[in-house]
Amino acid sequence: MTEKKFKIEQKEIGGVNPVYFIADIAANHDGSLLRAKKLIRLCAKAGANAAKFQHFKAETIVSDYGFKKIGKITHQKKWKKSVFQVYKDASINNAWTKELMKECKKNKIDFLTSPYDMDYVDSTNNFIPAFKIGSGDITWHEIIQKISKKKKPVILATGASSLSDVKEAVKKILRINKKLVLMQCNTNYTASIENHHHLNLNVLNQYRSIFREKIILGLSDHTEGHNSVLGAIAIGARVVEKHFTDDNNRIGPDHKFSMNPKSWKKMITESRKLENSLGDGFKKIEQNEAKAAIVQRRAIRAKKFICKNEKITKDKIEFLRPCPKGGLEPYKYKNITGKLAIKDIEKGDLINWKKIK
Repeated sequence: MTEKKFKIEQKEIGGVNPVYFIADIAANHDGSLLRAKKLIRLCAKAGANAAKFQHFKAETIVSDYGFKKIGKITHQKKWKKSVFQVYKDASINNAWTKELMKECKKNKIDFLTSPYDMDYVDSTNNFIPAFKIGSGDITWHEIIQKISKKKKPVILATGASSLSDVKEAVKKILRINKKLVLMQCNTNYTASIENHHHLNLNVLNQYRSIFREKIILGLSDHTEGHNSVLGAIAIGARVVEKHFTDDNNRIGPDHKFSMNPKSWKKMITESRKLENSLGDGFKKIEQNEAKAAIVQRRAIRAKKFICKNEKITKDKIEFLRPCPKGGLEPYKYKNITGKLAIKDIEKGDLINWKKIK
């Protein structure tokens, strides 16, 4: 099966290309443009390929009335402010957009965002090389189609979604746009170690089976550490998104489960090691083990001195290391028994076709 490949900006992703890492700064700018720029610099230095933000206005993403009605649940229980106020504090001034893009360019990484309303889809379009659609909007087909029509790569997270949700969203996108990264995701943001039990990385295998070469696999992850990232890469993820901050102890909705510069750099280092370890998937004797094959494999050897014209029998041979070029593997012994030696063969020497007839 041919693996899907396409470019985000000038970087090709998918196939055997290195994994594309997205540092999701999200709300970790804490309302400060200067801080947002600082995080861009830090994630670039730590090895990120892109810095991602979230463009929204509180009033176009959450209902103040609605959240007051149901109360705080899941990770929001720990928020000291109302849900509406948290989103308001985390919102990005549209005037930031160009500045964020410039900072990303200066640090040689891509600038990405998730636009959470129709106006932001249009206003951010000229500044980004690809769109990210958050898990929460997987059933909002209108915005999915609007984003897809921009003809830029689409990165779709699938947290808290059923397979039918995913299939419908993918269908909407692929009818319009053939450049799709489909990310497995779990949208529990509590930073609990128990979340690893629910990440279900093997869903990536299901996505590959269903959508085949139509998509590039990815992971949007909110668990601590990078074990899940390594697992996803081993399965086939070629795009990885993790939240990024400079201090996990800061107050805010995303800091606790985010990676920091030190942990991000370690994740990149370990991921690149893993990529090198995965190889091309075709079994062969690798270049670096060719000599090991000689010293570790057994060859057919003379168990005792064999005279010229003497018949080779099972009791006159044994299987011992090494097996250099010209040596015969043990499973070929039946092919040589009954043959005659055409020269004297020393005890311990190889028995091969040059010495028998």
